[in-house]
Amino acid sequence: MIGGDANEPATLGEAAYQRLRTDIVTGAFKGGMPLRLEALRQRYGFSFSPLREALMRLQSERLVLSTALRGFSVAPLSREEMQDATETRILIESEALRRSMRDGDDNWEAGIVAAFHALSRQVERQSQASGKLEMAEISAMEERHHQFHRSLIAACGSPRLLELADQLYVETQRYRLPNLIGQVAPKKRRNVAKEHQEIMEASLQRSQDAVRLLAEHYRRTSDIIRASMEE
Repeated sequence: MIGGDANEPATLGEAAYQRLRTDIVTGAFKGGMPLRLEALRQRYGFSFSPLREALMRLQSERLVLSTALRGFSVAPLSREEMQDATETRILIESEALRRSMRDGDDNWEAGIVAAFHALSRQVERQSQASGKLEMAEISAMEERHHQFHRSLIAACGSPRLLELADQLYVETQRYRLPNLIGQVAPKKRRNVAKEHQEIMEASLQRSQDAVRLLAEHYRRTSDIIRASMEE
């Protein structure tokens, strides 16, 4: 999810958080860039208090760093950080998926099917679009993509696992989105829609293949991003 919930933010701090996170995740603010409060105030129109609140929250999510002398800055990007975030995400979501397949009921299954259908429809619409994708289209795709992966682990029974999964989604999203926005095509053709379908079908069958397919799905993305960063 690029810009947070579709509903209006409940507080100025939440609104500032959503705006800042969007600019960091989409690459508008580059890794290592200083985040000066006065510059942020001029950019967004918020006072210092909600901006500080947002920065502290983003720091807890590893998107922002803070040092005593230099203040806040965007967390740097690196292949090592991306790899670590990806492998940790696999670890967390694999366990959450195992629990969901063990305990998930009909509602869990229906949620997966509905999320996959919504994602597939968005993919179809964007495949028919000509030219560079607009930010609104990318945002809609990201929202449905996130909801699909969230539906797979929704029945794990652990709020902490779900919270960690959401945080790691955003951390890896930082690496995926700039490539998507820039329309960087991978050198090897990849059928992501088929990958999602295979993960869905294996999950509904309560097959341990679902965990393997999910890990392979994430690692393929990681390999594409790493190759792009090396170039």
